[in-house]
Amino acid sequence: MIVTEQNFSSMRTAMVESQLRTSDVDDPRVIAAMASVPREDFVPAERRAMTYIDRPIPLSGGRALNPPLVIGRLLTEAKVMPGDKVLLIGAATGYSAALLTALGAQVIAVEEEGGPDIAGATVVRGPLNAGAAAGAPYDLLFIDGAVAEVPAALVGQLVDGARVVTGVVERGVTRLASGRVVAGVLGLSSVADIEMVVLPGFAAPERFVF
Repeated sequence: MIVTEQNFSSMRTAMVESQLRTSDVDDPRVIAAMASVPREDFVPAERRAMTYIDRPIPLSGGRALNPPLVIGRLLTEAKVMPGDKVLLIGAATGYSAALLTALGAQVIAVEEEGGPDIAGATVVRGPLNAGAAAGAPYDLLFIDGAVAEVPAALVGQLVDGARVVTGVVERGVTRLASGRVVAGVLGLSSVADIEMVVLPGFAAPERFVF
């Protein structure tokens, strides 16, 4: 199947109307950003025909790109404001970074070694669970995937009152969650069950059982 730029534009419109607007992505700024940023530019060439499907897109190294709906829900919960300093964990191909930038954020994107350069964002290469302490503090922690636990190392890089959006893994189920940091403590609330990519390196530490 040969997909033209006109096809991509039509698919992007269909994605907005059938996936986002019908599923609690109701922030006009988020919808406008996702309607204008060409997601196909952030998908490997051999998988571009999958760009706008509502499923994870496999990447190299066992990673995957989250479905558009997941990104839209995370962005909606994040309530991004122009000028926000954002710590993006799991930059992958740069799609979420491009959307955050379109919303006016200053983005520090963390990706493992070999991740791409991302226009408009500062990329820090290293373990996802270590964050980017040199750029701290941050107004928003945006974890582009599900984790068993948000590490204290990331929470410690946030300002008091910072917002956090992420996926969490609970008993094999992935859920969208959001919360804030108050006095150095992160409080998260589950928002909705949703299929999302699980990020590597975030296993919950073993706890003693008496």
